[in-house]
Amino acid sequence: MEAPKPPAIRIFVDADACPVKPEVYRVAERYGLFVYVVANSFMNVPRSGMIERVIVTQGPDVADDWIVERAGPSDIVITADVPLAGRCVRNGVTVLSPTGKPFDDNAMGMALATRDLMTSLRSAGEQTRGPPPLSRQDISRFLSALDLAVVRLKRKLNPSS
Repeated sequence: MEAPKPPAIRIFVDADACPVKPEVYRVAERYGLFVYVVANSFMNVPRSGMIERVIVTQGPDVADDWIVERAGPSDIVITADVPLAGRCVRNGVTVLSPTGKPFDDNAMGMALATRDLMTSLRSAGEQTRGPPPLSRQDISRFLSALDLAVVRLKRKLNPSS
């Protein structure tokens, strides 16, 4: 009798403000992984049977909800959205920021606290800046982190190989 096939690794991209989509496509192509590019509006994606553009209806957290409902422990989510990352981590999903920072149980508390602090400062009238533009080091760190995440998931899903 044949052993059951391990679940396929998929990548879900919270795409509206994701600066590393081209890097995701390259890594996914190298490993033969399916990519969902989830956005609230039309977005160009490469023509590939392994990349699916998902356009969700407008509204708060609609794209996040779509991702959370589908991503599981054998998947990777790429997002800078801290609440989305927290929801995915609670579901056992591997989550990376566009700078390559992994979100995990240990990092979520600090990330949520920082986000809440910045929200409070902005609502009190404080001028805050958005994230800095990605550097080459950020992109390199992201590529390394994504590659490592794929390798770890492959080992976890198929320990005999």
